[in-house]
Amino acid sequence: MGKSRVLIIGATGNLGPEIAKASLQSSHPTFVLVRDSAFSHPHKRHILQTLSDAGATLLKGSIEDESTLVEAMKQVDVVICAVSSKQALDQKPVIKAIKRAGCIKKFIPSEFGLDPEKTQISHLDHGFYSRKAEIRQLIEAEGIPFTYISCNFFMNYLLPSLVQPGSKTPPMDKVTIFGSGNVKGVFVKQSDVAAFTISTVDDPRTLNKVVYLRPPGNVYSMNELVELWESKIGKKLDKVYVTEEELLKKIEGRQVKRKDAQEKTFFITKTETPFPNNMDMVFIYSAFVKGDQTYFDIEGSGGVDGAQLYPLQKYTTISEYLDSLLEEKCH
Repeated sequence: MGKSRVLIIGATGNLGPEIAKASLQSSHPTFVLVRDSAFSHPHKRHILQTLSDAGATLLKGSIEDESTLVEAMKQVDVVICAVSSKQALDQKPVIKAIKRAGCIKKFIPSEFGLDPEKTQISHLDHGFYSRKAEIRQLIEAEGIPFTYISCNFFMNYLLPSLVQPGSKTPPMDKVTIFGSGNVKGVFVKQSDVAAFTISTVDDPRTLNKVVYLRPPGNVYSMNELVELWESKIGKKLDKVYVTEEELLKKIEGRQVKRKDAQEKTFFITKTETPFPNNMDMVFIYSAFVKGDQTYFDIEGSGGVDGAQLYPLQKYTTISEYLDSLLEEKCH
């Protein structure tokens, strides 16, 4: 039996081009859903041209148009959605179309982050993870075969600054460490997330499972990250520790007393960094204080470990990624 035919929705976004490339490199017949407006955008047009030249079939359609979705799905076996997290609920028509098409043997929805059913920050994240959890519930209620990819953080998020919110480059003198600094987080390069994702397409071990990515060499606490970076730059950094309480105050704000024109006292919440600019700190709190990426056992939670399923899959380690940042700093 040949390799499954794969349809990718969101192929011009952040992760989508990498998934399409990985699909083509693994010799899957690869189809990409494209809306007309993409061709008037130079960057998206370039991505689509590159994918087309590499052998992808471009199918005209839109995530909002159920009839074009059904038409596209009748040509494939597996659907992978890579739309942005903000568009999580826009996958509802995709679920309807999969049900109508009746031929899809696996749906990989747009999760590609922390497991939305394992995070402990629902009071802080403005529905970021509840939207993803809602999509899971719809998929399972419709009886659609699925694989969820829980890859934790992409390497190009937070790691370029060594988890220093507001900074774009790693620190050379002073570093802020959140919480105790001992809670471990996980970073995986986007091209590696894509390669692991494509490995699951025809793998029965991943059917109706969450695939967690915690590759050895990519699971570090903030203290370990700083120590590793210090060893590479050959100097010790001044460390400033921010407690859980202090971090929560930055995220949630504090009550400030005010008086109105009638001298009546009232309180307002004053936030140092209001939403959505505080989301970096929310995610740092989730991963490096609450331990949302690593506090649970993968197999004990009914999931499967992607690095164990695919031991031959090459990937970039955190140490290698920090080497590349150091090279950039030196040039």
